[in-house]
Amino acid sequence: MKTIDELLGEGVVVTGVLARAQNKCPIDGTPIPDHGRIPAVLPTVKALAEAGARVVVASHLGRPKGAPDPAFSLAPAAARLGELLGAEVAFATDTVGESARATVAGLADGGVAVIENLRFNAGETSKDDAERDAFAEQLAALADLYVGDGFGAVHRKHASVYDLPGKLPHAAGYLIATEVGVLKKLTEDVRRPYAVVLGGAKVSDKLGVIDHLLEKADRILVGGGMAYTFLKAQGHEVGISLLQEDQIPAVLDYLKRAEEKGVEFVLPVDVLVSPTFPDLKTKAPSNPTTVAADAIPADQEGLDIGPETRKLYASKLADAATVFWNGPMGVFEHPDYAEGTRAVAQALVDSPAFTVVGGGDSAAAVRILGFDENAFGHISTGGGASLEYLEGKQLPGLVALEK
Repeated sequence: MKTIDELLGEGVVVTGVLARAQNKCPIDGTPIPDHGRIPAVLPTVKALAEAGARVVVASHLGRPKGAPDPAFSLAPAAARLGELLGAEVAFATDTVGESARATVAGLADGGVAVIENLRFNAGETSKDDAERDAFAEQLAALADLYVGDGFGAVHRKHASVYDLPGKLPHAAGYLIATEVGVLKKLTEDVRRPYAVVLGGAKVSDKLGVIDHLLEKADRILVGGGMAYTFLKAQGHEVGISLLQEDQIPAVLDYLKRAEEKGVEFVLPVDVLVSPTFPDLKTKAPSNPTTVAADAIPADQEGLDIGPETRKLYASKLADAATVFWNGPMGVFEHPDYAEGTRAVAQALVDSPAFTVVGGGDSAAAVRILGFDENAFGHISTGGGASLEYLEGKQLPGLVALEK
C-alpha cells in the first residue's frame, strides 16, 4: 500500500486531491464526541496542503438514507476542521453537484474544502455496482489523486472507499498507515503475554474476533452485556440480564477450545445488578447491588462488573506485553455503572504493555471518563474496522488501496 510520503517522495506534482476521511461533529447544534476522527486526519490534510495541493475532504455522518438531511450536514465538521487547521475551509452544500464543482474550482493551491455528507447520495452505499460506480465517477471528476484516510469506513464496500481508488492514482493517508501498522502488531508481530479485553452488549458481535483470537491471544477477559451469555452457558442464573441464548452453543465451543489451546478465558466473578435499567438522561441514582456472578437474582439485571472482578482483571493485565481492548464493561454512561470500564482503562494506563483501545464505545468511554488519550499506546478511530481486521477479513477499502 503506497503512502502519501512515498507519493510525494516520487516527485509527483500534487494538484487536486480528494481525501476520504471520517468525521464526528455537532448535530443540530448539540456537541457530541468527535472520537478523535477530525483531529486524526489533520496530519494528512496538512501535508497535502503544504505540498500545494487543493484538498477536497469527503466524508460521511450518520445514516441519512441516500438523501439530504440537515440533521446530518457536514457543515459543522468543516468549521471544526478550519479551527484545527487555523485556516479557512470552504464548504460545498452538495456532494458532486454545482456547489461542489464551484467550490473545488475556486480553491487556491494549498486550499482545503469539505463537500457535503457523501451519504446524501444513494450511490455511496448502494449494493448495485453500477450505481456505486457512477457516483465514484462523479467524485473522481473533482480531483486527480485519491488519498484514503477514513479508517473507520474501510470495512465498507462504498463508492468513496472501494470504487473511487480504482479511478485515480491513490495512496493511503497517515491515519490508515498508522492503524494498519498497529493492527499488524496485534496479529503478526505480537509481544507476549497478549491479553484481550472484550465487552459490549452482544456476544454475536464478537464471535468472529473471539474465534480468530483463540489462535493469537494468551488471555481473553470478557465483560459487558456479552458476559451474561457466557455465564448462562456455564449454568448460572443471569436474571433479566442481556442474554443471547442462541449463541450458547458457540460460547461453549469457544470455552472448550480455549481450554484445549491453553488460552486463559476470564469471566466476571461478581457483578452490579439492579431490577431496572438506569435512566441515562437524568443519571438519577439507581442503587445497584453487588452479587456473585453465579448468584444473580432472577428479577435483577447485570449492568457492570463488580469490585472483585475489577481487581481480577487489573491483575490479569498487569504482566501483559500487549493489550487490545474493545467494548465497555458495563453501562458506563451512568455513574453507577462506570467503574468497571474505568478500572479496565486505568489498568491499561498503568500497564507497561503496548495498549490498543479498539475504537467505538471503548474510545468514547476513555474520553467521557476523563482519561488522557496519550496514556494509551493507540486509540483506534474504527471499532468495526479493527474487529473485522482482527477476524482475518479482507477490508474493501484496504484492498482497493493496495491495488
